[in-house]
Parts: sequence; C-alpha cells; structure tokens
Amino acid sequence: MRRKASLVLLAFAVFFAALSPLLRWYAFPRLAKIPANQYQDMVLVAKNATLLDYGTMKAKKVPQVTIVQTLKGNVAAAQKIEKTAGRDVVVWDGLSYVQGPDGKMVSEIPERYIFDAHSQEPVHATGEMVDGDPVTRDGIEFKFPFLTEKRDYEYFDAQTRTTNPIHYKGTQTFRGVKVYYFEQTVPWTKVPMPKKLPVQGITPESIAKTGTTRWYTTVRRFWVEPATGAPVYGEELHKEELRGGTLLGGRAKVTAFAGDVKMREDYIESTVALVEHNRTLVLMLTSYLPWGFLSLGVALLALSLWLEARGRRPADPAPAGTPVPEPVSA
Repeated sequence: MRRKASLVLLAFAVFFAALSPLLRWYAFPRLAKIPANQYQDMVLVAKNATLLDYGTMKAKKVPQVTIVQTLKGNVAAAQKIEKTAGRDVVVWDGLSYVQGPDGKMVSEIPERYIFDAHSQEPVHATGEMVDGDPVTRDGIEFKFPFLTEKRDYEYFDAQTRTTNPIHYKGTQTFRGVKVYYFEQTVPWTKVPMPKKLPVQGITPESIAKTGTTRWYTTVRRFWVEPATGAPVYGEELHKEELRGGTLLGGRAKVTAFAGDVKMREDYIESTVALVEHNRTLVLMLTSYLPWGFLSLGVALLALSLWLEARGRRPADPAPAGTPVPEPVSA
C-alpha cells in the first residue's frame, strides 16, 4: 500500500515540477496581452502655463491648460489586420485634446497606433497615422512591454513623428509601488502645425504661406510598474514655439505653449489602483504559481521518497511465544 501511494505522489511531483516552467515560459507569453477592446482616458494639467493667443499672436500666462488623452480599442480594425499579420493585434484610436482655461479647444490631434498585443511592438499596416499623416513607427508608445527591463527603450514621439531613446534612470517607489523611472529628451525639432486650430480662418496652409514654422521640445518622464509595463505616473516639460515669417510681425519667435504637464490627482489614484490589480495577475503567472508549483513538486517528491524508504524497511521479527511450563510429576 505504501509503495502504491509513493508512486502516486511521485507522479504528482513530476506533474507540478513540469507545470512550473511551462506556466512561466509557455503559457504566460501567450496569455498576457492587451485586450483589443480596451478603453482608457487620462487628464493632464499644466498649471501657470504660457499659451499663445492666436487672435493677437501674443503669448500670455494662463492659470491652467488641460490635456485630455483617450485611447479606444478598435476591435474591427484589429481583426482585419490580424488576418494578414498572423498574430494578435491591438489598434488604438487615440485623441489628444488640448483646451485653455476658458474650456475652448486649443488643438486636437488624432492618432492610430497599431501594435502586437503581447510584446507591444509596432505592427505596420494601412491606417497607422498621426493627425492624418501616415507614419511608420519604430519603438513603443504609451505603454512599456510586460516585464519591463532595466534598460533603455526606443520610444515614438507623435509630435516629431520620430523615435528617440528613453533612458532607464533607476528604481524608485511611487505611492507604495515599486517602479522604474524613465526619461526621454526630445531636442528642438521643426514639427507640423496641428490640422485643427482654434481660430477660424487660420489653417496650417495659411500659416505656411507666411513662412512661420512650429518648433517643439520636451522632457518626457515615466514611472513604470515593471510587471505590467504600465506607467503609474507621467509628466512632460513641454515647449512649443512659432518661429520666423511675417505672421509674427517681425519677431524671431513666440511661445505657443510652455508648461509642466502632469497627471491630475484623481487619475493618479485610479491608475495606481488599476496597475496594482493587473500586477497581481501578471505575478500569478510569472512568479506566484510557477514557484508555488515547483515547491509543491519538491515537497511531494520528498514525501514519495520517504514512503518508499519506509516500504523497503525490513519488518520487525515476530515476538517469541511464552513457553508453557511442563506439569510437575508428583
């Protein structure tokens, strides 16, 4: 009976020991992916910012500029691309909507980002664009890969339509969450005018005829939870200028926008809570269950060997019977 029990335990030990690496190295890369229908929004604010008044073409200080970013998963577009791409694809239709302190639109830039649902690598397909201009992305955008590493990544900048390194700067703790801090500097670069501007009659084409150009630089910062690859917080030191041309009335340049753009507090709280929840799910597949199954397999193996050893131990000899005394003859 002990021999049979030890064989059963041995079988379970092998099963759980084999399941541990399969879960980590086979199941996780296939199960961890961004949902195709995911929707998320984010509100960022730049307090005491500088903003261009297009009516007077003069920069002025304003109490706050608000930027609303939305990312909406386009399931139909993703399914269409998957037929030719041969892998799981996510299509995010994004919009960056900037409004001044009076609530009026300053600019809005639509964007379509197509990427691999598992690795976050860009997938090049028809429809990939920024503000209506076709682009071919290199590097990540918005989100870092699952199990983010302590290294530099290539990160796509939608304003310049170029990719620049984003540098790992160290490990920190943000609101009780262990995060990797990344920073990217985009140098002053000539960029296109937004196609939608706040003043009727002023268009990118009419501005181009004056010889005035738009320039941009930013310092981008992310605090990324490494298991999920999701930023729990981000900010930008953002600057835009209009330079040259007759539109500026002889001035060499004028600030179009300058401010320290930060996530609004309520969105920080909700983002941290969501990332902590998703972090637990990722760690279940990469750490908790694999190590737990491996430990269970080792324990079952030890128990199996102990039962087998006890089964092979020779039985104790039977006790000798007590001799019956012979009757004494009279």
